[in-house]
Amino acid sequence: MLLHSTAVDSGMWDAQEEALAARFRVIKVDFRGYGRTPYQADGPYSDAGDVAEVLAALGVSRAAIVASSGGSQAALELAAAGLAGRLVLLNPVSTLEPTPDLRAYWAEESRLLEAGDVHGAAELNARTLLGPEAGDEAWQRVVAMQRHAFEVQLAADPRPEQTEGELKPAEIDVPALVVAGAHDLPYFRDSAHHLAGELPQARLVELPWAGHLPALERPEEINALLLDYL
Repeated sequence: MLLHSTAVDSGMWDAQEEALAARFRVIKVDFRGYGRTPYQADGPYSDAGDVAEVLAALGVSRAAIVASSGGSQAALELAAAGLAGRLVLLNPVSTLEPTPDLRAYWAEESRLLEAGDVHGAAELNARTLLGPEAGDEAWQRVVAMQRHAFEVQLAADPRPEQTEGELKPAEIDVPALVVAGAHDLPYFRDSAHHLAGELPQARLVELPWAGHLPALERPEEINALLLDYL
């Protein structure tokens, strides 16, 4: 199961899907408001709840879950519910307080969106999140995916209510590979180290070349890492 960052959509995993499909059954989803999934709900919803329903509908009782950034929240909730046999968390979020760099990034994103500059906000995300190894194709794809998500979510009326479960990583006792990018924002680097220290069976891998979205920056290297670990 591949869970995308909340800066992009499931298209971030195209290269990984192709590489993994030779050895695994691969499932990709778009969270609500991303990619091909509408941004609507009849009541409060959670990304983890949506993914659990997808797994149930496909007859999957347990999956290896690979998650990027914001997708790691859903991955950890699914693991806590017994639906993950193994985790890979790429530059994950955590319960740590947002750092000044992250707050400044959010504030600038909000300013651009409030000014109606959706494309500028999408480019801000690409500029902030992609590391030095990312080429022009990765840049263009991040901008396109993020812009689409902004447009879909800004157009929603009413905006659906999203919920998140309370996490206790120390109780999530499954094998976990936690990946940190050296060129990522300090908050995400701190979060990776924090989670690797809390999860009972975690191993931390630091990528000296990576920014926040290594699956798009050096896809072949991430493919090899995933195939080796899974």
